[in-house]
Amino acid sequence: MFQEKSYNFAAFMKTGMAKYWNIGLSVLIGIVIFLFWYVAYPHALTYQEQLQLFLFDADYFCERMAEPGGLARYIAEFLVQFYNATLYGALILAVLFMVVQRLTWRLMRSEDYHVLSLIPTLVLWFAMGDENVMLAYVVALIMAMGCILGLRLLERLNLIGKVIIALVALPLLYWLIGPLVLLVAVCMVPTWLAGVAVIYVVALVLASAWLLPYPLMRLAVGIGYYRFPVTVPYLLLLIPALIAMMYYGCRHLPKPKQGVRYALVFGIIALLFVPQHYGFDAKKYELMEYDYLVRTKDWNGIISKAEQQTPDKPMSVSATNLALAMTNQLGERAFEFYQHGSEGLLPPFERNYATTQLTGEIYFCLGLVNTAQRLAFEAMEAISNYNKSGRALMRLVETNIINGQYKVADKYLKMLEKTFFYRRWAKRMRAMLGDEKAINTHPLYGTLRQYRLQEDFLFSDTELDKICGQLFMHNPQNQMAAQYLLMMPLLDRDIPRFMQYAQYVQSQIRYNPRICQEAIAFGFMQQRQQPPQGLVSPLILQQLNDFSRIYSAGGKDALGLQQFRNTAWYYLMVGK
Repeated sequence: MFQEKSYNFAAFMKTGMAKYWNIGLSVLIGIVIFLFWYVAYPHALTYQEQLQLFLFDADYFCERMAEPGGLARYIAEFLVQFYNATLYGALILAVLFMVVQRLTWRLMRSEDYHVLSLIPTLVLWFAMGDENVMLAYVVALIMAMGCILGLRLLERLNLIGKVIIALVALPLLYWLIGPLVLLVAVCMVPTWLAGVAVIYVVALVLASAWLLPYPLMRLAVGIGYYRFPVTVPYLLLLIPALIAMMYYGCRHLPKPKQGVRYALVFGIIALLFVPQHYGFDAKKYELMEYDYLVRTKDWNGIISKAEQQTPDKPMSVSATNLALAMTNQLGERAFEFYQHGSEGLLPPFERNYATTQLTGEIYFCLGLVNTAQRLAFEAMEAISNYNKSGRALMRLVETNIINGQYKVADKYLKMLEKTFFYRRWAKRMRAMLGDEKAINTHPLYGTLRQYRLQEDFLFSDTELDKICGQLFMHNPQNQMAAQYLLMMPLLDRDIPRFMQYAQYVQSQIRYNPRICQEAIAFGFMQQRQQPPQGLVSPLILQQLNDFSRIYSAGGKDALGLQQFRNTAWYYLMVGK
């Protein structure tokens, strides 16, 4: 009796410890995922949120449910709207990843290899390093795995019952979650029924391609799984394949030895570091962070980031120059950072959401309201899965209010009022419609009304300096236009043009920062003249003499030139 009780107690302790280990593993992956998104990549969450506009509206729901996988997409977009608050976004992702891991474990039906249940989760984490992987894929995957578990409850049904359920459930699931229903078909029992179910699902996809206005490839890879139509990463195909293999294979594996158990545990824990180091392109997510800082108008945050690591991409350089201009530091500090022509001030148009939004932000701050409005349209149209954007719609509201187009602004406000996070802002803007006094006294909208050009016209990308000149001539108080007007020819190494602009600017306002003084001194030196008294400080003149002497002696490779690295002369003569 005593031995029997001892055995039962040992078995109970073993079962209890296994339970706590299983829960602890799930909690561990949840904490790691939460910290990853909330601490390291919060800007990636807000980037995803601004590429959709979830509306609490019956038409929006019907629009989503009218396509295969519509319910999974609708649920995912409902969740993604909470990415606006990065704490909630990171928590949502942590919970979803934990659910994927727990469901994988339940499908494996193997306590001995429980740690392997992390593999699909880690592959999913790695795959989501591609910012175009949609949360709808994760939601559909969870729904498919949940359905497989539900089918277990029906294993005692006779064959006819199983066939009837498959005939009814698979079309319904295909419409609700999309082509990931194939995973449900693969995991049906008996095995021959799974084969028939797979053929049935393929037939459903082919039939939907005949009936619906979507290409076959897009239906096959999932309408809402990936942002770009008719494209899907191989990793998104690998994840359900792994789950199916573990569903059928893990319970037949031999009981592992203790050393194998430890090796599996440490091996999987080591794999936790793979997604964050190899799955996420550091440069790409750095640009997302710059985009986030521009969106929140955290100019000091942009400058601080650029000081820590010099930006070297057109988008990050443009964001840095914008932040310097908005804090009135462009004429003092521009050459402390990487520069490569005037495109670093106003980048050329690209049919890309992020870069178009940034370019539109620069034009908006300059006072070119109509151009900013056009680019907001272009940015929203550049979203490859045809979603709307809350951020773009907010800009369209602002530009139409500034221009006095209140009926158009009202149209966009009605859409934003159907959202969760933008509703309060939309109500504030609605109160401003038609209130000329409130708009004119607004610190931003009133100022831009004074800065904007009254005539609407087209201009070439090669004449952006002239546009800045017109903005400055229209309103000399437009400090940003003055800064861009002077920096454009300087960044293009066109000193004669710079000298003309500098003379005009200084005839209108008192603006003569360090970089302008350096360029003026350089221009007079090229003409073998001395600048007028008081135009350039004696210290800058002395530094220019030192630079000229060192450059004349050793050319671009002279060692002493490095002390002038942040000057206009170094940029003009040596380059960066």
